[in-house]
Amino acid sequence: MRRALAAVVLAAALVAGCGGPSPDLFVVERTGSLPGARLTLVVDDGGFVRCNGGERKQITSEQLITAREIARTINGEEDKPGLAARKLALPPRTGSVLRYDVRTEAGSVSFADTSAGQPNDLYRLANLTRVLAKRVCGLPR
Repeated sequence: MRRALAAVVLAAALVAGCGGPSPDLFVVERTGSLPGARLTLVVDDGGFVRCNGGERKQITSEQLITAREIARTINGEEDKPGLAARKLALPPRTGSVLRYDVRTEAGSVSFADTSAGQPNDLYRLANLTRVLAKRVCGLPR
């Protein structure tokens, strides 16, 4: 009887823990005038990325931590509104070649590679987008 109960409890725990994919941290839509600039990148909280609707690919722990930090800056925290709450939309300056539109559960943020007044985490987001696209998804840019 004890074994049967233990098996039921274990099975219930496994089912509860395997309820589906992790929620998305953010979606980046990158556009621009460079070849290969167009990209849709989805990073989820389980440590996976999907580029242009392709298959999910695992990212490193360091990349996941960076993605979570960026998402926290965009979403905000209980005592600190994030960039999405401010509806941050930074216009491009002369010479811009890449544009980023980022969506999270809290809203959207948009900026360009040359936008003035970018918080540091937007530079980190642009870099992470490039690294994941190239190193994980195997894209040229």
